[in-house]
Amino acid sequence: MRVSIFGWVVFAIIVVIFILIFTLVVTKKGYEYKHTVDPLPQDDDRNKEKDETK
Repeated sequence: MRVSIFGWVVFAIIVVIFILIFTLVVTKKGYEYKHTVDPLPQDDDRNKEKDETK
């Protein structure tokens, strides 16, 4: 069974389109991700830690 060069080109184009779509979807999900930051400790807590280290 012999596959022509045209068949390989069509297969390659389909693979490239699939990878492009996958990349765009994953990138879009990455940008939609809600990043959170831990709140800063209160000033009283930081002062306690400084006093304990002295």
